[in-house]
Amino acid sequence: MTELLKPSVDFVFKKIFGSEENKDEVLLNFLNEALRETEPKPFVSLMILNPNIDKNAVTDKQSILDVRAKTEDGKQVNLEIQVSNKYDMAKRSLYYSAKMYEEQLEEGKLYTTLQKVISINILTFCYIPNDRFHNIFHMREDHTGELLIDDIEIHFMELSKLGIKVHEMDSRLVNWLMFINGANQDRWEELAMDTPGLKKAMTTLEFLSQDKEARMLYEMRKKALLDEQSALDYVESRGREEGKVARDKEIVANMLQKGLAVSLIAEVTGLSEAEIELLGKQMH
Repeated sequence: MTELLKPSVDFVFKKIFGSEENKDEVLLNFLNEALRETEPKPFVSLMILNPNIDKNAVTDKQSILDVRAKTEDGKQVNLEIQVSNKYDMAKRSLYYSAKMYEEQLEEGKLYTTLQKVISINILTFCYIPNDRFHNIFHMREDHTGELLIDDIEIHFMELSKLGIKVHEMDSRLVNWLMFINGANQDRWEELAMDTPGLKKAMTTLEFLSQDKEARMLYEMRKKALLDEQSALDYVESRGREEGKVARDKEIVANMLQKGLAVSLIAEVTGLSEAEIELLGKQMH
């Protein structure tokens, strides 16, 4: 049996949700579940604005393989999955939302023609500091909670929080997210039973997993994402090391100022006497 590709890898995610052949059954059904709270009137049709994947983007670890779509009434949706926490998700999502909003205003058009933009970020890591798996953000007044305008809407869906504070109305969305998160095939029938479009997504994943070119591009994309994560981990570890050095300097400086012997400082801190003497010289 062929090992299934992971839907959480953005290359596969876009193939499933961002293809022309899947837009009316897969993408449309997913968005109507994802936006059930804020768009009570289901979308009827979609136009995918970026259906193609540039093969150069697969190996570029900085590229974003998102899905951009436009609804029948002109609203725009940006859907993407993120496996690496770059600690800039809020700013990046706001930037792309603002960019989608600004790009609508062609020369000579009125501001009143601007349509709502929705960003949906599916994350494989924890980001929002609460226990809700689905958080929705708008522009609201701080004291009254009154909505200023509904034109910018940002969603964060955290796969690691599935099962926490799930309401009955979320059940179909949870089924979609569990599939994206790599639910075992023995659960597929149960997940797809009452979730329109999910069976088609599962079939697409099975076909992709058996396609040699798709699997080759998938492996290339996984490597690019792994390289990116390794770089992030290196920067983070260097930051921790630099922070430790700064703390060591502060501790040693305080001890030296109090007249403690270098041998005693070495015993307390675990630093060598040579390191302490060097830190002492750097103080002057």
